[in-house]
Amino acid sequence: MGRSAYIIILFIFLSPAVLFAQFSEYSNEFLNIGAGTKGLAMGNAQVASVNDETAGYWNPAGLTGLKDISFSLMGANYFSGIGQYEYAALGIPIDDNKRALGISFLRFSVDDIPNTLFLVQPDGSINYNDVQSFSSADNAVLLSFAQKIKESESMNISVGFNAKIIYREVGSFANAWGFGIDAGLQAYGERWHAGIVAKDLTTTFNAWTFHFTDAQKQVLYLTDNAIPIKSTELTAPSIVIGGAYDIKINRSMSVSAEASFNVTFDGKRNTVISGNTISLDPHIGIEANINNVFFVRGGITNFQQALADGDTLNQKRVWIYQPSLGAGFKIGKVAVDYAFTNLANQSNPLYTNVLSLEFIIRNKKDGENKAPGTY
Repeated sequence: MGRSAYIIILFIFLSPAVLFAQFSEYSNEFLNIGAGTKGLAMGNAQVASVNDETAGYWNPAGLTGLKDISFSLMGANYFSGIGQYEYAALGIPIDDNKRALGISFLRFSVDDIPNTLFLVQPDGSINYNDVQSFSSADNAVLLSFAQKIKESESMNISVGFNAKIIYREVGSFANAWGFGIDAGLQAYGERWHAGIVAKDLTTTFNAWTFHFTDAQKQVLYLTDNAIPIKSTELTAPSIVIGGAYDIKINRSMSVSAEASFNVTFDGKRNTVISGNTISLDPHIGIEANINNVFFVRGGITNFQQALADGDTLNQKRVWIYQPSLGAGFKIGKVAVDYAFTNLANQSNPLYTNVLSLEFIIRNKKDGENKAPGTY
Protein backbone atom coordinates (compact mmCIF):
# COMPACT_ATOMS: atom_id res chain seq x y z
CA MET A 1 0.00 0.00 0.00
CA GLY A 2 1.51 3.33 -1.05
CA ARG A 3 2.21 6.34 1.10
CA SER A 4 -0.79 8.20 -0.30
CA ALA A 5 -3.10 5.42 0.91
CA TYR A 6 -1.74 5.74 4.46
CA ILE A 7 -2.36 9.49 4.34
CA ILE A 8 -5.96 8.88 3.28
CA ILE A 9 -6.50 6.41 6.13
CA LEU A 10 -4.96 8.78 8.67
CA PHE A 11 -7.16 11.59 7.37
CA ILE A 12 -10.27 9.42 7.75
CA PHE A 13 -9.42 8.63 11.36
CA LEU A 14 -8.32 12.06 12.51
CA SER A 15 -10.61 14.53 10.77
CA PRO A 16 -13.71 13.97 12.95
CA ALA A 17 -11.63 14.29 16.11
CA VAL A 18 -10.39 17.70 14.97
CA LEU A 19 -13.79 18.99 13.86
CA PHE A 20 -16.21 17.59 16.43
CA ALA A 21 -17.03 20.85 18.21
CA GLN A 22 -19.55 23.56 17.23
CA PHE A 23 -22.25 21.34 15.71
CA SER A 24 -25.88 20.51 16.48
CA GLU A 25 -27.24 16.98 16.80
CA TYR A 26 -29.49 15.06 14.39
CA SER A 27 -28.89 17.17 11.28
CA ASN A 28 -29.89 15.62 7.91
CA GLU A 29 -31.27 12.58 9.72
CA PHE A 30 -33.05 11.36 6.58
CA LEU A 31 -29.61 10.30 5.34
CA ASN A 32 -29.35 7.86 8.27
CA ILE A 33 -32.48 5.79 7.52
CA GLY A 34 -30.60 3.26 5.41
CA ALA A 35 -30.64 2.18 1.78
CA GLY A 36 -31.43 -1.13 0.14
CA THR A 37 -33.48 -3.81 1.82
CA LYS A 38 -30.46 -6.03 2.48
CA GLY A 39 -28.88 -3.37 4.69
CA LEU A 40 -32.17 -2.50 6.40
CA ALA A 41 -32.88 -6.17 7.13
CA MET A 42 -29.39 -6.60 8.61
CA GLY A 43 -29.77 -3.76 11.10
CA ASN A 44 -27.75 -1.30 8.98
CA ALA A 45 -24.60 -3.41 9.42
CA GLN A 46 -23.07 -3.03 5.94
CA VAL A 47 -19.93 -0.92 6.07
CA ALA A 48 -17.54 -3.89 5.92
CA SER A 49 -19.13 -6.28 3.41
CA VAL A 50 -21.22 -4.19 1.00
CA ASN A 51 -20.07 -4.79 -2.57
CA ASP A 52 -22.96 -3.78 -4.82
CA GLU A 53 -24.43 -0.50 -6.06
CA THR A 54 -25.79 0.32 -2.58
CA ALA A 55 -22.17 0.81 -1.47
CA GLY A 56 -22.54 4.40 -2.61
CA TYR A 57 -24.66 4.85 0.51
CA TRP A 58 -23.01 2.49 3.01
CA ASN A 59 -19.33 2.66 2.04
CA PRO A 60 -18.27 4.01 -1.36
CA ALA A 61 -15.11 1.86 -1.28
CA GLY A 62 -17.34 -1.22 -1.67
CA LEU A 63 -18.26 -0.21 -5.23
CA THR A 64 -15.08 -1.94 -6.42
CA GLY A 65 -16.87 -5.24 -5.68
CA LEU A 66 -19.12 -4.63 -8.69
CA LYS A 67 -18.59 -6.96 -11.63
CA ASP A 68 -21.54 -5.75 -13.67
CA ILE A 69 -23.46 -2.55 -14.20
CA SER A 70 -26.25 -2.72 -11.61
CA PHE A 71 -29.30 -0.62 -10.88
CA SER A 72 -31.66 -0.88 -7.89
CA LEU A 73 -34.87 0.75 -6.67
CA MET A 74 -36.40 0.78 -3.20
CA GLY A 75 -39.54 2.28 -1.75
CA ALA A 76 -41.13 2.38 1.70
CA ASN A 77 -44.01 4.06 3.52
CA TYR A 78 -43.55 5.17 7.10
CA PHE A 79 -46.11 6.06 9.77
CA SER A 80 -49.02 4.41 7.94
CA GLY A 81 -48.24 6.15 4.68
CA ILE A 82 -47.64 9.63 6.08
CA GLY A 83 -43.97 9.56 5.09
CA GLN A 84 -42.62 8.21 1.80
CA TYR A 85 -39.03 7.11 1.34
CA GLU A 86 -37.55 6.40 -2.09
CA TYR A 87 -34.07 5.27 -3.03
CA ALA A 88 -32.37 4.50 -6.34
CA ALA A 89 -28.76 3.60 -7.11
CA LEU A 90 -26.60 2.87 -10.15
CA GLY A 91 -23.17 1.26 -10.02
CA ILE A 92 -20.74 1.09 -12.96
CA PRO A 93 -17.44 -0.82 -12.84
CA ILE A 94 -14.70 0.64 -15.05
CA ASP A 95 -11.05 0.05 -15.91
CA ASP A 96 -11.29 -3.76 -15.75
CA ASN A 97 -13.10 -3.57 -12.39
CA LYS A 98 -10.26 -1.70 -10.70
CA ARG A 99 -12.42 1.40 -10.37
CA ALA A 100 -16.12 2.09 -10.12
CA LEU A 101 -18.57 4.94 -10.35
CA GLY A 102 -21.88 5.26 -8.57
CA ILE A 103 -24.82 7.58 -8.29
CA SER A 104 -27.51 7.35 -5.61
CA PHE A 105 -30.72 9.29 -5.05
CA LEU A 106 -32.63 9.49 -1.76
CA ARG A 107 -35.89 11.25 -1.01
CA PHE A 108 -38.00 11.41 2.15
CA SER A 109 -41.23 13.36 1.89
CA VAL A 110 -44.38 14.10 3.85
CA ASP A 111 -47.41 15.36 1.93
CA ASP A 112 -50.71 17.04 2.87
CA ILE A 113 -49.39 18.91 5.92
CA PRO A 114 -52.08 21.37 7.10
CA ASN A 115 -51.08 25.04 7.02
CA THR A 116 -53.03 26.58 9.90
CA LEU A 117 -51.45 30.04 9.84
CA PHE A 118 -54.76 31.62 8.82
CA LEU A 119 -57.09 29.23 10.64
CA VAL A 120 -57.91 31.78 13.33
CA GLN A 121 -59.23 35.07 11.98
CA PRO A 122 -58.42 38.48 13.52
CA ASP A 123 -61.82 38.52 15.25
CA GLY A 124 -61.11 35.14 16.86
CA SER A 125 -63.41 33.11 14.59
CA ILE A 126 -62.33 29.84 12.97
CA ASN A 127 -62.26 29.60 9.17
CA TYR A 128 -61.40 26.12 7.94
CA ASN A 129 -61.55 27.31 4.34
CA ASP A 130 -58.23 29.09 4.89
CA VAL A 131 -56.47 25.85 5.84
CA GLN A 132 -54.32 24.72 2.95
CA SER A 133 -51.86 21.87 2.69
CA PHE A 134 -48.20 21.74 1.72
CA SER A 135 -45.43 19.16 1.37
CA SER A 136 -42.02 18.79 2.94
CA ALA A 137 -39.27 16.87 1.16
CA ASP A 138 -35.61 16.03 1.77
CA ASN A 139 -33.58 15.06 -1.29
CA ALA A 140 -29.97 13.96 -1.72
CA VAL A 141 -27.78 12.87 -4.62
CA LEU A 142 -24.57 10.94 -3.89
CA LEU A 143 -21.86 10.90 -6.57
CA SER A 144 -19.40 8.11 -5.80
CA PHE A 145 -15.96 7.00 -6.94
CA ALA A 146 -14.00 3.93 -5.78
CA GLN A 147 -10.50 2.68 -6.49
CA LYS A 148 -8.67 -0.55 -5.67
CA ILE A 149 -5.28 0.21 -4.12
CA LYS A 150 -4.14 -3.33 -3.34
CA GLU A 151 -4.94 -6.73 -4.81
CA SER A 152 -3.47 -10.01 -3.56
CA GLU A 153 -4.58 -13.52 -2.63
CA SER A 154 -4.54 -12.68 1.07
CA MET A 155 -5.97 -9.15 1.10
CA ASN A 156 -7.68 -6.58 -1.13
CA ILE A 157 -8.02 -2.91 -0.23
CA SER A 158 -10.18 -0.20 -1.78
CA VAL A 159 -10.90 3.44 -1.08
CA GLY A 160 -13.93 5.45 -2.09
CA PHE A 161 -15.42 8.93 -1.91
CA ASN A 162 -18.87 10.51 -2.04
CA ALA A 163 -19.86 14.03 -3.01
CA LYS A 164 -23.28 14.74 -1.48
CA ILE A 165 -25.66 17.31 -2.90
CA ILE A 166 -28.68 18.00 -0.69
CA TYR A 167 -31.88 19.88 -1.42
CA ARG A 168 -34.58 20.31 1.23
CA GLU A 169 -37.85 22.17 0.97
CA VAL A 170 -40.77 22.95 3.25
CA GLY A 171 -43.67 23.96 1.05
CA SER A 172 -43.21 27.47 -0.29
CA PHE A 173 -41.92 28.66 3.09
CA ALA A 174 -38.29 27.56 2.97
CA ASN A 175 -35.68 25.64 1.04
CA ALA A 176 -32.04 24.71 1.55
CA TRP A 177 -29.07 23.59 -0.50
CA GLY A 178 -26.28 21.57 1.06
CA PHE A 179 -23.02 19.88 0.20
CA GLY A 180 -20.75 17.35 1.90
CA ILE A 181 -18.08 14.70 1.35
CA ASP A 182 -17.70 11.13 2.65
CA ALA A 183 -14.59 8.95 2.47
CA GLY A 184 -14.41 5.18 2.95
CA LEU A 185 -11.95 2.32 3.17
CA GLN A 186 -12.66 -1.39 2.76
CA ALA A 187 -10.40 -4.42 3.08
CA TYR A 188 -11.23 -8.10 2.74
CA GLY A 189 -9.70 -11.55 2.50
CA GLU A 190 -11.13 -14.95 1.67
CA ARG A 191 -13.63 -14.94 4.54
CA TRP A 192 -13.20 -11.67 6.47
CA HIS A 193 -14.22 -8.11 5.70
CA ALA A 194 -13.41 -4.79 7.36
CA GLY A 195 -14.54 -1.27 6.58
CA ILE A 196 -14.56 2.30 7.82
CA VAL A 197 -16.35 5.40 6.58
CA ALA A 198 -15.91 9.01 7.62
CA LYS A 199 -19.23 10.70 6.93
CA ASP A 200 -19.53 14.45 6.43
CA LEU A 201 -15.76 14.55 6.44
CA THR A 202 -15.43 18.27 5.77
CA THR A 203 -18.70 19.13 7.57
CA THR A 204 -21.96 19.02 5.63
CA PHE A 205 -23.94 22.24 5.59
CA ASN A 206 -27.47 23.24 4.66
CA ALA A 207 -27.95 26.91 3.76
CA TRP A 208 -31.59 27.75 4.42
CA THR A 209 -33.55 30.54 2.73
CA PHE A 210 -37.06 31.53 3.87
CA HIS A 211 -39.86 32.93 1.71
CA PHE A 212 -42.69 34.15 3.94
CA THR A 213 -45.23 36.55 2.51
CA ASP A 214 -46.07 39.79 4.30
CA ALA A 215 -49.35 38.30 5.51
CA GLN A 216 -47.58 35.22 6.87
CA LYS A 217 -44.99 37.40 8.62
CA GLN A 218 -47.75 39.39 10.24
CA VAL A 219 -49.37 36.25 11.65
CA LEU A 220 -46.01 34.99 12.94
CA TYR A 221 -45.34 38.37 14.58
CA LEU A 222 -48.76 38.57 16.24
CA THR A 223 -48.36 35.02 17.63
CA ASP A 224 -44.90 35.75 19.09
CA ASN A 225 -43.07 33.50 16.61
CA ALA A 226 -39.66 34.34 15.23
CA ILE A 227 -39.45 35.32 11.58
CA PRO A 228 -36.33 33.64 10.19
CA ILE A 229 -34.44 35.16 7.27
CA LYS A 230 -31.45 32.92 6.59
CA SER A 231 -29.68 30.20 8.53
CA THR A 232 -27.00 27.55 8.12
CA GLU A 233 -27.36 24.03 9.51
CA LEU A 234 -24.15 22.05 10.09
CA THR A 235 -23.74 18.28 10.24
CA ALA A 236 -20.78 17.13 12.29
CA PRO A 237 -18.39 14.45 11.00
CA SER A 238 -18.96 10.89 12.19
CA ILE A 239 -17.29 7.51 11.73
CA VAL A 240 -18.78 4.09 10.97
CA ILE A 241 -16.41 1.16 11.51
CA GLY A 242 -17.20 -2.54 11.20
CA GLY A 243 -16.17 -6.08 10.43
CA ALA A 244 -17.77 -9.20 8.96
CA TYR A 245 -16.95 -12.89 8.69
CA ASP A 246 -18.24 -15.58 6.31
CA ILE A 247 -18.84 -19.16 7.51
CA LYS A 248 -19.21 -21.98 5.01
CA ILE A 249 -21.85 -24.44 6.24
CA ASN A 250 -21.79 -26.83 3.27
CA ARG A 251 -21.49 -26.71 -0.51
CA SER A 252 -24.78 -24.90 -0.93
CA MET A 253 -25.09 -22.72 2.17
CA SER A 254 -23.03 -20.07 3.93
CA VAL A 255 -23.66 -17.58 6.74
CA SER A 256 -22.25 -14.07 7.06
CA ALA A 257 -22.24 -12.14 10.33
CA GLU A 258 -21.44 -8.45 10.58
CA ALA A 259 -21.17 -5.82 13.30
CA SER A 260 -20.52 -2.10 12.95
CA PHE A 261 -20.38 0.92 15.21
CA ASN A 262 -21.49 4.45 14.45
CA VAL A 263 -19.27 6.92 16.30
CA THR A 264 -20.68 10.45 16.55
CA PHE A 265 -18.98 13.59 17.84
CA ASP A 266 -21.88 16.05 18.16
CA GLY A 267 -22.74 15.62 21.83
CA LYS A 268 -24.41 13.19 24.20
CA ARG A 269 -26.86 10.77 22.57
CA ASN A 270 -29.08 7.98 23.88
CA THR A 271 -26.79 5.15 22.75
CA VAL A 272 -24.99 2.15 24.28
CA ILE A 273 -21.91 4.28 24.98
CA SER A 274 -22.79 7.93 25.48
CA GLY A 275 -20.29 10.60 26.42
CA ASN A 276 -20.45 14.36 26.52
CA THR A 277 -18.61 14.47 23.20
CA ILE A 278 -18.45 10.97 21.71
CA SER A 279 -21.29 8.43 21.43
CA LEU A 280 -21.19 4.87 20.11
CA ASP A 281 -24.16 3.14 18.45
CA PRO A 282 -23.82 -0.56 17.41
CA HIS A 283 -25.44 -2.41 14.50
CA ILE A 284 -25.57 -6.21 14.23
CA GLY A 285 -26.67 -8.26 11.22
CA ILE A 286 -26.60 -11.80 9.82
CA GLU A 287 -27.35 -13.29 6.41
CA ALA A 288 -27.82 -16.91 5.29
CA ASN A 289 -27.00 -17.50 1.62
CA ILE A 290 -28.38 -20.59 -0.15
CA ASN A 291 -26.76 -21.26 -3.53
CA ASN A 292 -26.43 -17.50 -4.03
CA VAL A 293 -30.12 -17.60 -5.01
CA PHE A 294 -32.11 -17.38 -1.78
CA PHE A 295 -31.21 -15.18 1.21
CA VAL A 296 -32.54 -14.85 4.75
CA ARG A 297 -31.49 -11.90 6.92
CA GLY A 298 -31.91 -10.45 10.39
CA GLY A 299 -30.52 -7.57 12.39
CA ILE A 300 -30.68 -5.40 15.48
CA THR A 301 -29.88 -1.70 15.78
CA ASN A 302 -30.87 1.51 17.56
CA PHE A 303 -30.12 0.39 21.13
CA GLN A 304 -31.54 2.93 23.59
CA GLN A 305 -32.48 3.30 27.21
CA ALA A 306 -36.14 4.09 27.87
CA LEU A 307 -38.52 4.28 30.79
CA ALA A 308 -40.04 0.91 31.64
CA ASP A 309 -43.71 0.35 30.83
CA GLY A 310 -45.86 0.57 33.91
CA ASP A 311 -43.29 2.54 35.91
CA THR A 312 -45.46 5.35 37.23
CA LEU A 313 -42.51 6.95 39.04
CA ASN A 314 -40.45 7.25 35.83
CA GLN A 315 -37.35 5.88 37.55
CA LYS A 316 -36.78 2.43 36.05
CA ARG A 317 -34.96 2.34 32.72
CA VAL A 318 -34.66 -0.62 30.37
CA TRP A 319 -32.76 -1.28 27.16
CA ILE A 320 -34.80 -1.32 23.96
CA TYR A 321 -33.70 -2.01 20.40
CA GLN A 322 -34.91 -1.96 16.80
CA PRO A 323 -35.21 -5.44 15.21
CA SER A 324 -35.47 -6.26 11.53
CA LEU A 325 -35.95 -9.29 9.29
CA GLY A 326 -35.73 -9.87 5.57
CA ALA A 327 -35.43 -12.25 2.67
CA GLY A 328 -34.50 -12.12 -0.98
CA PHE A 329 -34.03 -14.18 -4.08
CA LYS A 330 -32.21 -13.79 -7.37
CA ILE A 331 -33.38 -15.11 -10.73
CA GLY A 332 -31.05 -14.44 -13.62
CA LYS A 333 -30.41 -10.73 -13.87
CA VAL A 334 -33.12 -9.67 -11.43
CA ALA A 335 -32.98 -9.71 -7.63
CA VAL A 336 -35.95 -9.06 -5.35
CA ASP A 337 -35.45 -8.27 -1.67
CA TYR A 338 -37.83 -7.64 1.21
CA ALA A 339 -37.29 -6.18 4.68
CA PHE A 340 -39.58 -5.94 7.70
CA THR A 341 -38.24 -3.18 9.92
CA ASN A 342 -39.25 -1.34 13.05
CA LEU A 343 -38.97 2.43 13.35
CA ALA A 344 -38.92 2.49 17.13
CA ASN A 345 -38.18 -0.62 19.22
CA GLN A 346 -39.21 -4.19 19.83
CA SER A 347 -42.27 -3.21 21.90
CA ASN A 348 -43.63 -0.49 19.62
CA PRO A 349 -45.57 -1.71 16.56
CA LEU A 350 -44.24 0.88 14.08
CA TYR A 351 -43.26 -1.73 11.53
CA THR A 352 -42.64 -0.97 7.87
CA ASN A 353 -42.55 -3.25 4.83
CA VAL A 354 -39.75 -2.40 2.40
CA LEU A 355 -39.29 -3.86 -1.08
CA SER A 356 -36.43 -3.38 -3.52
CA LEU A 357 -35.59 -4.55 -7.03
CA GLU A 358 -32.15 -4.91 -8.56
CA PHE A 359 -31.45 -5.16 -12.28
CA ILE A 360 -28.12 -6.38 -13.55
CA ILE A 361 -26.64 -5.60 -16.97
CA ARG A 362 -23.87 -8.08 -17.60
CA ASN A 363 -20.63 -6.72 -19.01
CA LYS A 364 -18.86 -10.09 -18.86
CA LYS A 365 -19.13 -13.06 -21.14
CA ASP A 366 -21.83 -15.57 -20.31
CA GLY A 367 -20.59 -18.24 -18.00
CA GLU A 368 -17.88 -16.14 -16.39
CA ASN A 369 -17.99 -16.47 -12.65
CA LYS A 370 -18.67 -13.53 -10.37
CA ALA A 371 -17.14 -12.83 -7.02
CA PRO A 372 -18.84 -14.58 -4.10
CA GLY A 373 -21.62 -12.57 -2.53
CA THR A 374 -22.24 -10.32 -5.55
CA TYR A 375 -25.32 -10.31 -7.77
